[in-house]
Amino acid sequence: MGKFTVSLAQIKPRLGDLKWNLEHHLETAERAQKQGAGIILFPELSLTGYSVRDLNAELALRPDDRFFEPLKSMSRKISIAVGSIILDDTGAIRNALVYFEDGALKHLHFKVYLPTYGIFEEQRYFLPGKKVEAFDTKFGKLGLLICEDLWHISLPYILALQGARLILGAASSPTRLSGAAEAHPGFAINNEQHRSFARLLSVYLAFVNRVGFEDGVNFWGGSEIISPHGENIATAKLFEPELLSGDVDLAEVDRSRLFARHFLDENPELVVNHLRKLGF
Repeated sequence: MGKFTVSLAQIKPRLGDLKWNLEHHLETAERAQKQGAGIILFPELSLTGYSVRDLNAELALRPDDRFFEPLKSMSRKISIAVGSIILDDTGAIRNALVYFEDGALKHLHFKVYLPTYGIFEEQRYFLPGKKVEAFDTKFGKLGLLICEDLWHISLPYILALQGARLILGAASSPTRLSGAAEAHPGFAINNEQHRSFARLLSVYLAFVNRVGFEDGVNFWGGSEIISPHGENIATAKLFEPELLSGDVDLAEVDRSRLFARHFLDENPELVVNHLRKLGF
């Protein structure tokens, strides 16, 4: 499917309220599907809220938990990526992005880079993921990343090399600012990075960030969809809930790579050789 619509659910989850959050997800997905979207992307930890701290074990779900059945059912109408806490087969608790399609759990991504500096303390409550991988969907190959993962060029680079033409990034990016400012430095910096990744890798990049106050911080929103040419297709408001949609045409990936061949000419072997020389 070369052309489709992606919806970004810039929502305000309730901390620790799985039932309410699930119902809100289903209502939002239903609305996006009726508006013609093929995929809907929710923020990081959208089912649990971000500042879970010692609630992490209580809110953790196994991938086959019956809690996910309504999302699986909804995914027969619209593909869904949601943020959740997952208890994996080893007993580790992880910050995850879960992708449902055609009534099944299609892919799990565990957040690789867990920020533990400033106001962040994720390594106290989660274990990091160890890999990133593009996966097949009815929309072609996609990749999933979570918040800080998008601050490391290696992960989108690997996903693009694996064949991902659309990267879905989910975040819970906070600020200590209050009020609905016209501009926000977090948005400006993230937008600059997203446009650079999309242009240099010749991929679509869809980024959703949550909104609302939680534990003394304000989440700034500013969700966006970027084209393979590095152009903003759609941009959400700052600090306010919004269901934002944008059209994706994967033929634009090919056009951008033919117009500017930097990704086609990329030499991963050179990178691997240099990393080995550096002792990695």
